[in-house]
Amino acid sequence: MLTKTANKVAMDGNTAVAYVAHATNEVIAIYPITPSSVMGELADLKSANGERNIWGTVPTVVEMQSEGGASGAVHGALTTGALSTTFTASQGLLLMIPNMYKIAGELTPTVFHVSARAVATHALSIFGDHSDVMSVRQTGWALIASSNPQEAQDFALIAQRASLESRIPFLHFFDGFRTSHEINIVEQISFDDMRRFLPDELISEHRRRALDPERPSMRGTSQNPDVFFQGREAINKYYNQLPSIIKRVFDEFYKLTGRRYDLFEYVGSPNAERIIVIMASGCDVVEETVKYLNSKNNENVGVIKVKVYRPFSVEDFIRVLPKTVKKIAVMDRTKEAGSSGEPLYLDVVNAITKGYKLGLLGEMPLIIGGRYGLGSKEFNPAMVKAVFDNLSLPNPKNNFTVGIIDDVTGSSLEWNENFDIEPETTFKAIFYGLGSDGTVGANKNTIKIISEETGQYAQGYFVYDSKKAGSLTISYVRFGKEYIRAPYLINRAHFIGCHQFTFLDKYEMLDKLMDGGVFLLNSPYPASQVWDYLPAHVQELIIKKKAKFYVINASEIAKKVGMGSRINVVMQTAFFAISGVLPKDDAIKAIKESIKKTYIRKGMDIVEKNWKAVDKTVEAIEEVKYPDKITSNIPFNPCRITEDMPEFVKNVTCQMISYKGDKLPVSSFPPDGTYPTATSQFEKRNIALEVPVWEPNLCIQCGICSFVCPHAVIRIKAYEESELKGVPPTFKYTDGRGDLKGLKFTVQVAVEDC
Repeated sequence: MLTKTANKVAMDGNTAVAYVAHATNEVIAIYPITPSSVMGELADLKSANGERNIWGTVPTVVEMQSEGGASGAVHGALTTGALSTTFTASQGLLLMIPNMYKIAGELTPTVFHVSARAVATHALSIFGDHSDVMSVRQTGWALIASSNPQEAQDFALIAQRASLESRIPFLHFFDGFRTSHEINIVEQISFDDMRRFLPDELISEHRRRALDPERPSMRGTSQNPDVFFQGREAINKYYNQLPSIIKRVFDEFYKLTGRRYDLFEYVGSPNAERIIVIMASGCDVVEETVKYLNSKNNENVGVIKVKVYRPFSVEDFIRVLPKTVKKIAVMDRTKEAGSSGEPLYLDVVNAITKGYKLGLLGEMPLIIGGRYGLGSKEFNPAMVKAVFDNLSLPNPKNNFTVGIIDDVTGSSLEWNENFDIEPETTFKAIFYGLGSDGTVGANKNTIKIISEETGQYAQGYFVYDSKKAGSLTISYVRFGKEYIRAPYLINRAHFIGCHQFTFLDKYEMLDKLMDGGVFLLNSPYPASQVWDYLPAHVQELIIKKKAKFYVINASEIAKKVGMGSRINVVMQTAFFAISGVLPKDDAIKAIKESIKKTYIRKGMDIVEKNWKAVDKTVEAIEEVKYPDKITSNIPFNPCRITEDMPEFVKNVTCQMISYKGDKLPVSSFPPDGTYPTATSQFEKRNIALEVPVWEPNLCIQCGICSFVCPHAVIRIKAYEESELKGVPPTFKYTDGRGDLKGLKFTVQVAVEDC
């Protein structure tokens, strides 16, 4: 069980990296790009607040005008002998490539931190995969991959030390959103330990190599064919010794912290015949599945977790490979169209071939490659099992995909969605909220409260729509007595909270509730009335699962205490009051302390409003005593499909609107990313609890309401009176004023788009 020590804190991957990067650098050049922006923001905030690094100085943080400018600023700072870094992802990383070639070619130590994200191809994606980091593997940088927030912190420091010692620059990457935004418990490295781990002599050597008018030297020369080739090969010895340097740094880190890492780490049966090779967050998914399959299903499988991808040490890879292995599946989180295989797969094939020729392997195993998780596509234990099942076949499918349905080229593997390896002792909760309603922030506080008050481990992951504010957010939260290594979504939850009543007829959520689980609904209707306002499908699931059903009018409480639409504190308090994760009185005390820490800088009046909301919440929770039969005629209709809709809208757009896009096969999509236009007219989210109403008698016809409406749903029309022929009696209009005199005037609100 987690002990209550000051250095064990709940933080996400971005925060863990920023903590180390700010503490171990002097110049930080930044330019924001999702999902790496948080690292730059935190570094900037720390310096603005006067926070010092481990040597007692405040790092200079400068925001440039592009990612190319940020890498150029870092390059310049490095050549003066400063310790410098930056943070980026996706196209931002690609813009840094010219400077990266120079930094590596000049043997200049630094670490760039990348929350790996898809590069725009047929479409833009702000979500995670490895297409960006794979695009820079030819630059000469070492590539080190972390799998979770703990490793993200540790590898940020390890890479800094290894870079200073080897003179090779490091690119430290971790999965965008999946690791960068996952909150988990991290054993924080102290400043004292960081100082011990970064010897002054290595930093002094870096400074001595700086461009200095007192010790003049020249770099960046232009070379002719007679000497360029030789100069390029002169770096070989630095790369040849890099694996041994990294291993030595890993050993020293183990002595310092007790956490052991290696270039490649094997987990599984010592006599495994089938193994998976993978890196980044996928490592944790496969590791937990391997342990489950070996212990519960008596299988004989394993996983090699790639921690250092460049340089790829063939000898160290062969060293951890079980001698009994017969079949290997290599998993890449990227696609290289036209290649004979993806990058990691090709490296493993090369390593195995070399090992076999050198006599390090008894027989040549079968090696297949597969793709997973592009654009943050879900990768879970059921999919891992599908990969192992594929390996069990006499002729396993090569160049496969998992996690999608490929009905065009048939590359995909089938998986059992009901396969679950999570222990019942882990408490699992899902919260459905609206972007900017405070749900995500409240759940982050909940994780901190439970980890600090109970000593349990906690994990939180948050799924955002790319529309961000005003769209659905789903928070996945886990608590348990053991460290939680589960970088995938929850399929079976003990608790589900719906923070917006309008979600009920749009999003499937109760299908994930365990039998006898708890369902909490933010409802404008009291317990005595709410049942009749639920869609029939929702009633059916509540009855079928024998759910404990509670309601609270969180929106009304928030409004009464002056918090507007911010229902986060109300729903957080209701969760603690119902779930029993903490004794109610202890939970309320902890929530109030958390509120004070969070909002005291905004003034005591804000703190007191939130405290008042907490007090009102406890008495406002109602349990619903529902009948054992369906009484509703309200349909569950996420997208109202009509005959006049284009086929693409019916078959694709409506499925995406209904959050069923994961079920769409490859054949549903245009191969070049060309979509039909004018489809947004069919996306009626209809999520507003309140909408503006036009009062003709009060209107001064200034037009400001239409001008400022963020979703452009307030429209103004001035027209001839003849246009009113045949309008319904409810249609509102008035006489035009000023320049509109002689015309009729109407303001209309598109309610479903609000």
